Amino acid sequence: MKDPKHSNSKRLSRKRSFKLGLIPMLCSNSDASTPSHSSSSSTGRSRLAELQKVFRHLDQDRDGKISGHELSAFFSTMGDDELRSDEIDFDNISHLDFGDFMKLMEREEEEDLKRAFEMFEAVKGSGRITPKGLQRVLSRLGDERSMADCQAMISVYDVDGDGELDFHEFHRMMS
Repeated sequence: MKDPKHSNSKRLSRKRSFKLGLIPMLCSNSDASTPSHSSSSSTGRSRLAELQKVFRHLDQDRDGKISGHELSAFFSTMGDDELRSDEIDFDNISHLDFGDFMKLMEREEEEDLKRAFEMFEAVKGSGRITPKGLQRVLSRLGDERSMADCQAMISVYDVDGDGELDFHEFHRMMS
């Protein structure tokens, strides 16, 4: 027999392309969109507090669970009826408790981080961000930087000193 919590998350992630990791930024009534810049232990606590605020914001009936109806209502208030009907199968979500919600958000954030990392790879699939790859992406974003600038940016998070960032170094930089 399938674990209902696991199947809800799977059903949700298969049906939609919208990144649930953006929900904290969309919950403007909570302060969850405010980034925190503190030590790693307090960052973990502030991230937990941020997710609790978002969860409470979505849990409109305060039953400790988020239903498909509550998610649908949230996206409706955001004026995203097309997203509601096309990208998330709200009818197949029974309820997400806070633990399920945290797992889902963490998985989405990890997937988003991997996609961001891949954008910076100079050689696709290499698992490395080089100064050249960083310079290329920054240039596409309108931020022209010298090779020396890019090398300096990478060196701040380059734990192993090889002049490049692997995914773990990139993850540390982004957290």
